Amino acid sequence: MQSEFEMSSMGPLTFFLGLQVDQRPYGIFIHQKEYVADILKKFDLDNSKLASTPFEPQKIKEKNVLDEPISVHLYRSMIGCLMYLTATRPDIMFVVCAAARHQVTPKTFNLLSVKQIFKYLTAYPKLGLWYPRDSPFDLEAF
Repeated sequence: MQSEFEMSSMGPLTFFLGLQVDQRPYGIFIHQKEYVADILKKFDLDNSKLASTPFEPQKIKEKNVLDEPISVHLYRSMIGCLMYLTATRPDIMFVVCAAARHQVTPKTFNLLSVKQIFKYLTAYPKLGLWYPRDSPFDLEAF
């Protein structure tokens, strides 16, 4: 590539498109800890309680009580931030996609479910993807 394009080295890759890359002798860890901190601060949830799981089934039971509409803009903004985060966080993929289905007419109980995901992120901000150096990396598509 250097023969075709003018290139310069800026050292080892540490940050790329919002992804933090930790290169170690035994593998590569990709995470979005800084992004998690930014979105928690953006939605004023950086001091929220911690949660051990991104989903609480008990909240579904309260559905009838908390059936009031909420700001569509706020809900969609939160979902958009979480969708970007799923690039390195497969642990929240299911609940984020489930919450994304309610973007047309979100209710209070939907917002509580999304806030539960943010509480989980507060507890575990640096989870990500680990690629060990010695393991085979076979890409398969179906």
